[in-house]
Amino acid sequence: MARLFADLTPLRVSAPYRRLWAALGISNVGQQMTSVAVGLQVWDLTNSSFMVGLVGLFQLVPLVGFGLYGGTLSDAFDRRMVGMVSAAGLWLCSVAFLAQSLAGWQNVAVLYGVVACASAFFAVGNPARQAIIPRIVSPELLPSANALGMITWNIGFTLGPVLAGLLVAATGTVTTAYAVDVVAFGIVVWAMFRLPSLPPIVTPGSTRPRAGWASVREGFAFLRGKHNLQMTFYQDMIAMVFGMPRALFPAIAANWYGGSVADVALVLGLLSAAPAAGALVSGVFSGPLGNVRWQGRAIVGAIVVWGAAVTAFGLVRWLPLALLLLAVAGAADNVSAVFRTTILQAATPDEYRGRLQGVFTVVVAGGPRLGDLEAGTVAALAGETFSVVSGGLACIVGSLGLAAKFPEFTRYDGRHPVP
Repeated sequence: MARLFADLTPLRVSAPYRRLWAALGISNVGQQMTSVAVGLQVWDLTNSSFMVGLVGLFQLVPLVGFGLYGGTLSDAFDRRMVGMVSAAGLWLCSVAFLAQSLAGWQNVAVLYGVVACASAFFAVGNPARQAIIPRIVSPELLPSANALGMITWNIGFTLGPVLAGLLVAATGTVTTAYAVDVVAFGIVVWAMFRLPSLPPIVTPGSTRPRAGWASVREGFAFLRGKHNLQMTFYQDMIAMVFGMPRALFPAIAANWYGGSVADVALVLGLLSAAPAAGALVSGVFSGPLGNVRWQGRAIVGAIVVWGAAVTAFGLVRWLPLALLLLAVAGAADNVSAVFRTTILQAATPDEYRGRLQGVFTVVVAGGPRLGDLEAGTVAALAGETFSVVSGGLACIVGSLGLAAKFPEFTRYDGRHPVP
């Protein structure tokens, strides 16, 4: 039975990992509360799924540029310092969200602006945070560490939206949600400060990487011909661009399930939390994932399950069943995320990890933002139901099509990592 549960060994043997793991979990609760609050504010001001979807566009543009460049910073400089400075910037963005709410600035442009700034700091810091893990955890514990990381990630995605919905329903304002985020993200700054120094590792015969766009090009040059690494990006893009209905949740809560303003806020919180709740359950019972050998097959299978669950979600109108389907989708996405992260970390040399984590950040964080834009645009043209169902089906077809095009990915052996 013990082997069914998440392996806690990384938490026992690495104090730096333990502090970072706890801090990121707490801060993610606050971040997800802010995400729900921003969606509610934009919906309240515009009553438009398209305008809610535009939040994703304002997050995407900084993610692309700063994510790629931020990856070069993580390879060229001390990763602890890069992570600490970016965490401080994100904390200031949380303060800005709180300030605009307290001041009563009912202005969509202000929200879009702060969202873009926060996205830029996240894009710089996330490659550093991810590239730090293989430096403070031994290689054989990477699957377990990534599974534990997904648990904290999904605790935030589960509790954050529910707490945001409850607080907004109880107080009638999003200010309290923003205030919690300010406190929570300050803990990440502390955890980054407590990390040991993590300067670049330069292998014999190579030169120390330098920050800049030339270094970004070197990272893409390394990726050329590395089909297994490329597929970790392609598969996630397919799942998130077509199968992520998050931008539609405010409209779905209002139009499919209705009720008072407080009811809509609560339903929105439940819809937002359901995928993460499923992911959290799959993370708690992630023990067997450490023994999965054919990790590429596991990713493809998980994404097909994700697409099927999202498609079914678009066809039901009974809230308990809808939440269950979203939970199944989240559980499948968690399995995919654990193995995609593990493949990237295990098959990439340390001197390229920051840059490839920059690409990974653009894909993993940018994909859902493109998905927000895609879902909102299709919903504006053909309605929420068509947007959700067509997206889920496109996800299934796309994932299987990519697997057929790159069959070596389905033969990827986790015991012998090959990029």
